Amino acid sequence: MTKQESFKARVRARMTTTGERYHEARRILLQQARPTPSARVWVAVPDLSDEAIRAGTGRGWEDRCDLIDGCEARTGGHQAIATYVRDEHAIDAWWAQGVTVGYERITGLRLPHQMADGTFTANKSRTVTVDATALWRALLENEERRHLLPDVETVLRSRDTAKAIRLAIGGGVVTITLEEVGSGRVKVVVEHKHLQSIRAVEEWKFYWNDWLEVLDDDTAKH
Repeated sequence: MTKQESFKARVRARMTTTGERYHEARRILLQQARPTPSARVWVAVPDLSDEAIRAGTGRGWEDRCDLIDGCEARTGGHQAIATYVRDEHAIDAWWAQGVTVGYERITGLRLPHQMADGTFTANKSRTVTVDATALWRALLENEERRHLLPDVETVLRSRDTAKAIRLAIGGGVVTITLEEVGSGRVKVVVEHKHLQSIRAVEEWKFYWNDWLEVLDDDTAKH
């Protein structure tokens, strides 16, 4: 019997039991077959998908959110929730953090790009054609850095031997890392932390995106 024929048989069986007409019995069975929509309104979408969180922790987002909603740790802040998820549900620390951040995003306790301390982070990366050593030295030298990062004030916060360059800039701290990927190409990763608002995130993401594009274009011309 095909799926359609099976459904028709269920409709007829309901008609016999309830006395309903075909279309009424069919409508009710179709309504019962639809999944009940969640009453939860998601403020923001978490980084991890429902499939990923289910595969990693054994439950999807709706179940995870319901469990956290029902615990006292919910009002204790990020670390209290993460500890509850880890200890009470036997989830390792990495997944506990993922569940906690996702819950905070879904419920609005944490906005997109917002960190546990309430500040925001803007990230940008791009693979460019550039001499990695020359770029590294330019970022370390005050005068060279002024030409490289125009219109902004920067203060070097890292040593020459550090694996990443840290700069105080724009009311936050920027970490720039360079990874050579071959054929004269370098992956430049920018992490701008401790920003105070979503608006600042958008402004600095635009700035860093523009900077990386110009960096790639200028290098290609020489």
